[in-house]
Amino acid sequence: FDMARHVDSAVHKFEEWGLPLMKDPKRADLPEGDIGKGAYMREGRWQIMIHGESYKPIVAEAAKVNADEGKTFNRIMVTHLLMDDAQDNRVAGAVGFNVRTGNYHVFKSKTVIVGAGGASNIFKPRSVGEGAGRVWYAPWSSGSAYGLLIEAGAKMTQMENRIVLARFKDGYGPVGAYFLHLHTYTQNGYGDEYESKWFPELAERVGKAYLDTENQHFSHKPIPTCLRNHAFISEVAAGRGPIHMVTVEAFQDPHLEEVGWENFLGMTVGQAVLWAATD
Repeated sequence: FDMARHVDSAVHKFEEWGLPLMKDPKRADLPEGDIGKGAYMREGRWQIMIHGESYKPIVAEAAKVNADEGKTFNRIMVTHLLMDDAQDNRVAGAVGFNVRTGNYHVFKSKTVIVGAGGASNIFKPRSVGEGAGRVWYAPWSSGSAYGLLIEAGAKMTQMENRIVLARFKDGYGPVGAYFLHLHTYTQNGYGDEYESKWFPELAERVGKAYLDTENQHFSHKPIPTCLRNHAFISEVAAGRGPIHMVTVEAFQDPHLEEVGWENFLGMTVGQAVLWAATD
């Protein structure tokens, strides 16, 4: 909750900085004059649509503007956190070197935030060819965010939980936009819709508020990604894979098909190229 309650204000801040957020011209729950202005285009119950390719440069520029002049350091590989000699269990700085010049840097700080990401390339993907070397998570996320903290004596919790996302084979394109925005669904290797078979078990775990076992499949109302992935993995483990995304119904609408291609061209070009080359 401490993190989630700040999400909305962070979104508005990004918009102020210039991040392009898609607007929904059809929202009927707003006053007529406000439709298309402040109505974000929703993708499921918890997500809105953004032009993510612009995200990092915009955030980087905002950081430079707000930092003291000359106090922004790029391309520094931080190797160790420095502990405070005067106060137990407190980090007082960090050390690292510039990956281009080799210059060594020592930083002193009142507050240190480690935001180096998680760890990629832990599991071998089912993809082949070029896809075997592709990752959705940042390839430079080497686990240093864990290593720095463990060495400093931090207590690591929930390390047994890990995120393993479903991706399109060989191209590593994301599936969320198809599920949430295009309202597609999946079938197992036998051509059966399988998600609803796992609904009773999942509903017992999370409650009907998150999973409507009676109407979910018919309405294609998006369910949380973690629950969908659980059904996906359970189906494959039961020997009924591989899993296929059914796009025939959604792509009867030419606009939705265009959105599907545009979505991948904006963030996973390799997936769009693979499909174009093999169709």
